[in-house]
Amino acid sequence: MQRSRGEFGFECVPATDQSFENALRKARDGERLAVADGIELITTGTDERGIDPERKERVLEAADRRRAEAVGEQVTFVANLNNNVTTACNTGCLFCNFKDSSQHFRSDADESHGGFTKTPADSREIVERAAERGIYEVTSVSGLHPAFALDDEHHEILANHDDAAKTVNYRPPAAYDTDPGTYLEQIEAMSTCGVHFHSMTPEEAYHARRGTDWSYEEVYGRLQEAGLDSVPGTAAEILVDEVRDVICPGKIDTDGWLRAMRAAATVGLDMTATIMYGHVENAAHRIKHLQRVRELQDETGAITEFVPLSFIHPNTPLAERGIVEAGASDDEDELMIAVSRLFLDNVDNIQSSWVKYGDQQGLKMLSCGANDFMGTILSEEITKRAGGEFGEYRSFDEYVEMISAIGRTPAERSTDYRQVREINTDDPDGPRLGPQADGTPLFDGTSHAPADD
Repeated sequence: MQRSRGEFGFECVPATDQSFENALRKARDGERLAVADGIELITTGTDERGIDPERKERVLEAADRRRAEAVGEQVTFVANLNNNVTTACNTGCLFCNFKDSSQHFRSDADESHGGFTKTPADSREIVERAAERGIYEVTSVSGLHPAFALDDEHHEILANHDDAAKTVNYRPPAAYDTDPGTYLEQIEAMSTCGVHFHSMTPEEAYHARRGTDWSYEEVYGRLQEAGLDSVPGTAAEILVDEVRDVICPGKIDTDGWLRAMRAAATVGLDMTATIMYGHVENAAHRIKHLQRVRELQDETGAITEFVPLSFIHPNTPLAERGIVEAGASDDEDELMIAVSRLFLDNVDNIQSSWVKYGDQQGLKMLSCGANDFMGTILSEEITKRAGGEFGEYRSFDEYVEMISAIGRTPAERSTDYRQVREINTDDPDGPRLGPQADGTPLFDGTSHAPADD
């Protein structure tokens, strides 16, 4: 699949004293799995090379049975919009092609770029238009623009650092063609029309406190006051530092990610958790990641869903530098979903990402342990820039048709899963859970694009 993971000299390797059969028995009996159990299941046994197809099917069957016991036959989805503020970033993550070098956004830059920065006014207009069509969740995950600060006080603190561009990754907004505003201003702008605002990953929270002595609790508390409703647990990638040192050495480490997430939970924010797999990590890293998510959920109880994200490689630095040649195989994707369901015994909802997997494989994941099928999205920029080929929009009619075709029950949900509405398959419509949602279809006729485009 890619350059041998052994070439990186990882200390964490997929070797256990456990047997596949015993691990599968524990999974079927509902016992809490150890790391060794998870490794056996996700590899279909460390006593053989490659994935054993018969053993794989037994793992998928156990996960699908666990899914049915835990959450039933509903397949949920949400009416949402992605509105990312800026692609300007200089963190240098090797798995990412969403970003554009922030230096190209400066007013004195000679080179052009294909990215964007939106003002708070731009963001508000985008959200208001989407809310009129029934959207009730807005997700925003952005680049770490050097001019982004929590608020005016943060700007002042950052500007007073010696050589701020190098020491705290800061340049004043006046240095750029477009001022992104502050984090608080963007959140206040997008927290309109009664929508649920889902934003501020641990990495963004770090950026919103860089150069200060503020705690994550203080930062998330102020973000919450501005309108933040829940936190996406992205920027997790693989929660093992020897992997992070290869793919994202400029990002916060595992402990930093966990500290930020605990802080978000402490101030009362729900959160999701993710894993991005299929690059340089091995099976043991994947299970160690699941263990850390499970421990975080034991501690906080705030994780509403777990989202496995299969690495999309074509246009990323990892591929351009020859470090990876492909992402995860279909077998690996299916086992990642299944073992997530079996290992994360304290997280009810496992998501299948049609953006990452495509429709056919995404639907297959719903029989491998997943019970959620993402959302309408309306705008998806991150995966598309990395080379994703599976579209950007999803209508309610499409959801109803696909979910019904596999014998499951389509259901609209709120971001936090506290509201769920089963949909009558004889008369699919549009969203109804949002403040301005009245069942009007999101799209005009059969178009697979927003009606106002």
